[in-house]
Amino acid sequence: MRLVLLGPPGAGKGTQAVVISKRLSIPHISTGDMFREAIKAGTALGRQAEKFLQSGSLVPDDVTTGLVQERLSRPDCQQGFLLDGFPRTLGQAEALDAWLAGRDARLDAVLDIAVGREELLQRLTGRRVCRRCGAAYHLQYNPPAKAGRCNSCGGELIQRDDDTATTVARRLDVYNRQTAPLVAYYQGRGLVREIDGSQDIGAVTRSIGRALGGDWR
Repeated sequence: MRLVLLGPPGAGKGTQAVVISKRLSIPHISTGDMFREAIKAGTALGRQAEKFLQSGSLVPDDVTTGLVQERLSRPDCQQGFLLDGFPRTLGQAEALDAWLAGRDARLDAVLDIAVGREELLQRLTGRRVCRRCGAAYHLQYNPPAKAGRCNSCGGELIQRDDDTATTVARRLDVYNRQTAPLVAYYQGRGLVREIDGSQDIGAVTRSIGRALGGDWR
């Protein structure tokens, strides 16, 4: 199957992507991983992307799309793939469709994991990491045995800058602005399968299975 995975920060996309990839035996293609791989390999597109990333600028659509197309051309993607983090813009979505159409292929579904804003804020602002060893915790879902201290090494637990309420709210606003046109575009093509991401992890997995016509117990 050829799938696109959408969902705001904190929706649990990473967890579900691993399950989907394993269940369907298709590669999970994350744009973040793809950028790092292309830069490390020193490809022409990777070098272009690196210049923009180093300057703190957004990587232009044509560079990002080129990297994705390069990745999708590999043998392991011939029977399907799961795209995570791409497309992010309407232009990228249209370019992906055109590229697939040129190969007599099309997307099978777009999975949109939906979670309410307040819950997302709670999930993301509750995260803590150990300053010393990097172990991850959550104040509600995975609290440390002793408040503010790592279970493993006793190091101080801190909140990353990315997880403050102000930063999280800004990230969610950016995501919503970017994604609204994408969801509308794919809804117009009958591809969107909305998944209730507020459920527990197992229930979300089962919902995805049903959306794809399977029984994922």
